[in-house]
Amino acid sequence: MSNKKIHIKGMHCRSCEILIEEELKKIKGITDVTVSHKDGIADICFADKFNNFEVNKAVESAGYCVGENTKLPYFSKNKKDYIELGIAFFIVTLLYLVAKQFGIFGLSGLIKGNYGSLPVVFVVGLTAGISTCMALVGGLVLGISSKFAKQNPESSSFQKFVPHIYFNLGRIISYFALGGLIGLAGSFFQLSTSVLGLLTVAVGLIMLLLGSQLIDIFPILRSISFTLPKGLHKLFGIKEKLKAEYSDKNSALLGASTFFLPCGFTQAMQLYAISTGSPIQGALTMGVFALGTTPGLLGVGGLTSIVNGAYSKLFFKTAGIIVVLLALFNVSNGLNLLGIKSVFAKTTTTSTDKNVKIVNGVQVVKMTQKTNGYSPNKFTIKKGVPVKWIITSESQYSCASSIVSQQLGIRASLKLGENVFEFTPKEVGTIRFSCSMGMYTGQFNVVN
Repeated sequence: MSNKKIHIKGMHCRSCEILIEEELKKIKGITDVTVSHKDGIADICFADKFNNFEVNKAVESAGYCVGENTKLPYFSKNKKDYIELGIAFFIVTLLYLVAKQFGIFGLSGLIKGNYGSLPVVFVVGLTAGISTCMALVGGLVLGISSKFAKQNPESSSFQKFVPHIYFNLGRIISYFALGGLIGLAGSFFQLSTSVLGLLTVAVGLIMLLLGSQLIDIFPILRSISFTLPKGLHKLFGIKEKLKAEYSDKNSALLGASTFFLPCGFTQAMQLYAISTGSPIQGALTMGVFALGTTPGLLGVGGLTSIVNGAYSKLFFKTAGIIVVLLALFNVSNGLNLLGIKSVFAKTTTTSTDKNVKIVNGVQVVKMTQKTNGYSPNKFTIKKGVPVKWIITSESQYSCASSIVSQQLGIRASLKLGENVFEFTPKEVGTIRFSCSMGMYTGQFNVVN
């Protein structure tokens, strides 16, 4: 028994390792293969003569090539990459204008009692399903599909599609159930507004990295990846499930286990599910996210054959821009939770406000919390004068019904009808408030 190490280019995650190992093990005489995407090396054990041609062919059939990775530059030197990025920006702008024209962004506001964040969660899921989730989980899906096709060569196209259905059903059910559990865990300990803000910013930065990798203008970022540690990988037996004979049950269980293979987007959703402190909202968040990833994962086989060559680069650049925009949105939300002024924030300079009434020496501020935010959401109040802040909630189950203010020490879930908060502003400046995600915001401008 002998072994040989070969260098392989293009690997970036655990899914790459699985694909290459599966292909190499098909070669006669090879008894075992261990691939490391971090080192860019495959350690091959073989019984007889080492067949370089067959090994190169197997690596290429998995979508990679034999050879050492060269040092990646900070910026792409390919002009075509920048032209495609410009086209991708145009596509994203066009999609935005079309969505705005048809009122897609306001759909969540039409449904009373709806969780306002779920449409955003679904969009994040759709994006993840055609980008990082496809890269991380796509290898597992392809492994199941190829195993089933090998065992059932005479099966119809629909029958070959069945493994994908079971895989995604297992994935959705587990995300819903485990999302409820981590939401329940969050109910026993409430994270402070500062911690929530820092976590949200961290999630935004993770998404910014993922989006930048998809845009592929910064080649050096390809070396950074999010993968499950080998110890946990072995503990959950994901690789062993791939080696086992195909069954619908194994396919569903493998899909369920991907909850523990978090890409950056999954991590973002898991952090939010914990922060809600609600098993129902935690379950809905993770379940809707998994549902959003389903179209991408179901189409992973067909998509790779339809979207290829130059079109695939444009496709992923477009997805990358969307991810970057969502990342900046998350960072902005996190800064709102931390009470940090945004560079885009407008400060009111007037000393009077028609929405603030003086009643018996108290400044009475009335605000309405709707499904999609607060109205009005900017007030001018006077320093040293007590404030009675009356918030009328019209939708208890919107994200906006969970209101926080770092500066006022307020963190509450609004009940339907009137909710009253009292405080006395002691310093001139801006007091900010937002929903628990930092998505819907408002402010008090304190003047002398």
